[in-house]
Parts: sequence; C-alpha cells; structure tokens
Amino acid sequence: MTSLPFNPRLLRGAPQPLHVQLAGEIRDAALHGRLPAGTRLPGSRSLAQTLGISRGVVEEAYGLLTSDGTLEAVVGSGTRVAAGLHPHPAPQEIGPGTAPPWFQTRTMPHSARLDAREGLHFRSGVTSCAMLDEQAWKRAWARATDLPLPGEYGDLAGLHDLRVALAAFTGRLRGLASTPEQVVLTSGSLNSLGLIARGVLPPRATVLYENPGYRSGHAVLQAAGHTLVPVPVDANGLVVADLPPAQAVYVTPSHQFPLGGRMSLARRLALLEWAQVQRAIILEDDYDGEFRYDAPPLPPLASLDGSGRVLYLGTFSKILSPALRLGFVVAAPDLVAALVRERFLTDGGPALAGQVALLHLLRSGDLDRHLRRARRWHAQVRQALTEELAPLAPHAVLGGIEAGLHVCLHLNPPLDAEDISARLAERQVYAETLTTFTFTGAPAQALVLGHGGLTLAEVRVGTHHLRQVITQALRDTTSENTL
Repeated sequence: MTSLPFNPRLLRGAPQPLHVQLAGEIRDAALHGRLPAGTRLPGSRSLAQTLGISRGVVEEAYGLLTSDGTLEAVVGSGTRVAAGLHPHPAPQEIGPGTAPPWFQTRTMPHSARLDAREGLHFRSGVTSCAMLDEQAWKRAWARATDLPLPGEYGDLAGLHDLRVALAAFTGRLRGLASTPEQVVLTSGSLNSLGLIARGVLPPRATVLYENPGYRSGHAVLQAAGHTLVPVPVDANGLVVADLPPAQAVYVTPSHQFPLGGRMSLARRLALLEWAQVQRAIILEDDYDGEFRYDAPPLPPLASLDGSGRVLYLGTFSKILSPALRLGFVVAAPDLVAALVRERFLTDGGPALAGQVALLHLLRSGDLDRHLRRARRWHAQVRQALTEELAPLAPHAVLGGIEAGLHVCLHLNPPLDAEDISARLAERQVYAETLTTFTFTGAPAQALVLGHGGLTLAEVRVGTHHLRQVITQALRDTTSENTL
C-alpha cells in the first residue's frame, strides 16, 4: 500500500503541527472503522511522497500513534492498525433523553438567570468598575504574574499574608477584631454559604431565613438539604421576637436585602441572646456594608459576639467586581477547621493569582483609595435617584437609601408593583418586584432598584421613565374609578 484509503486533511500554517494533524486523521479513521484492525499502513517514504510532506512528518505521526496504542509495528510486516482496536460509532449530536435513567433534571435558580433583554436594567447585585484605577489594577495583576508558579497546593484557608491583611481590613473598616487564623478565603458569599451548609451545619438542619430575602443564598442552603423557615423583616431588619428553635439563622443586618433596613442594636443583642439559648449559629452576610451614606454603621453582629456563634461573611463583589469571585468568612477556630475541610472536599482550595492581586491592592493602599472613590461615585448616583423619584411621594416612597447599592421603592394603593414593572418593560426599562425575593405570603408592593452598575445619566433616564409610568398608572386608575 502506497496511500491511505482516505484523503487526510492537512493544513499548512495551522496551529497544530503537520505530524499531529496526520496522527489525528489516522486515529479518527481507525476508531470509526475506515481503517479496520490489522490494516497495513503505507511505508513512511511512500506516504510522504503521496501527501507531499517530509518523511520525518510521517515517522513522527506513526510514532505518536504507536505510543498511544492506535498502531503497532510488526517485525517483517510493517506498521498496522492495532489488532485489539475496535471501531466506535462516529460522534453524533447529543440531544435530550440521553442522560442515565437515575438522573433528575434540576432547574436553575431564578436568581442565576441573567436577564439579557436589551435596555436599561435596575439590576441588584452588580457594581460599576468605572472608578477603578486601571494602572493600580494592572500593577496588582503584574505582581501576581511575577511570582514563580509553585508546584504544590496552597493553604486551604488562603494565603497567610492575605488573611493577615483581611483581618486588619475588617478591623479598620468594620470594627471587627479578628486574627488571621479566624479568616478563611472563599470564592464569594455563595461559596461561603455552601461551605457552611455542607461543612458546618448538621444534616437537614433548620435554618431561619429573612423573608423577603436573598434568593441565591436561600437556594444554596436548600440544595444542601436544609429546611428553610421564613421569618418576616421590617424597617429594623429581621423580626427577632418569638423566633422558633433552629440550628442557624441567616441575616443581612447592615443593609437588609432587599428591603434595605438596618437591624437595630436592640434586635442584634436579642438575636445573639436567642443564639446563645438555642446553641445556634448566626450567618451574618455583610454583602455591602462598606457603602453607607447618611448614617454611621452599627457594629457587626460578629463584633458583639463573645461566644463564637457568629460567622461573618464578607465579599469583594461590591467593592471591586462580582467577576473576581473573592470573599471570606471570619469564624471561631473550631468552625474554621470545618470550613477548611469542606474547602478541600469542594475544590481543593482557592486559586493563587487572585489572592496575590488582592493582597497587593490591600498592602499598597490602592484598595482604600478605590473604596473612597467608589463611595463618592455611588453616593452621587444614589442622590440622583432619590432626587428624581422624590416627586412621586406619597404614592411611591424610597426605603433603604442610607446604605448599599440598591433601594426599595414602596408603592402605595392603588399602584401595583407587577403592573408598574410590566409598563416599564414596554419601555425597555427593567426592575424586579418583591415577588422575586419573597418565599412565602403575599409580597409587599415594591420595586427593587439596583443602582450599583448604573451611571448618573442612566439613572436619570430610568427614573424619568419610572415617573412617567407611575403618573400614567395613577391617571388610569382615576379614570377607571370615575366610569
């Protein structure tokens, strides 16, 4: 044989070398029956002449295929397709219904679905990176790439130097005293909750959860097999009176999500007392506590806790970007050990580069400077939002404006939140209602307006449409009542 029973497709100048391309073509033919087992292949010289390539390319291709078992060199008989090689059917497009019979389809949580509709989105949970110093950002990542790549796994809790810096950062920024040994680096708040749900809580635990609340966190705890008990919230945060027995409670005391209230000091102390009596733990999610505008922050629950029952969840999703996937947990030493064990079982520990970049931002002071710029930026955006919507009172009143990157627009009768949201969508302006975040009971009539990812101009455009929509809805209601 001087040629193959098919024409190999070889592309000069392609990213793959010619010998790798040729080996792939022959392997594919052998696996799919075009070159049956035992078929003798042409000699390297004759095949090279036929294909117009060098003999060395053919020899290298044959060498690759011999080493992986596709071909075998038989003394006195040349090179043949391996006798034990059985053809496989050609790959086909895989459609639905091919999963194993035991597989159960699970729907994606609503909060994980990105609304890709074109237009202006009052989306919560996002931030703007416009005020980030590009040179500082590049310096941080240059520092990460300057380090020699280690050949072993890193510390499961995160770089020790970074944990030292994080302990100092939370102490300076939030008044939370901790040691580096109490800090565990994570991939953000959801990862933190997942580690706690699987590594700290007992199986099928009862967890009290704010209602309305953070739906993604709710989904993580529920997916771990725990029972979530909704607890109402008001302007002062979680209603702590008459809490039922439970192993844990999840709260956002600094800026309740999504209503925006701040848990009063009296309630914080009452919740700590409840946890002491119940021997429960408190999951304190301080997701945007760095952004306060009109009122000084109250101390975190964790700073008031003398028994080690509070796990403090921090994140850099709002300070920097949710795409960075960096957060941390501050916890008592025995709980840290459980978190580190679960981190090993989950993914083997945090990636190195992002840690080094964040460490440089903290040590250099670039993060503090960025945070000051970000506070000014978001304060201006929030001020514009409140000024533009003030004329809607008393029909629509903003809440939760003292902190964070979202506000809640409460609608009074006869306004209906779903109707207002639908009217906005007709103008390609999108805002979620409290229905999205309510787990049980009738949701309050309100819109959640995230402003973290918007510019001043976008806020003014969005609020202009919002004013027009609400004004028209009030007129329509008045007209209906006069008929």
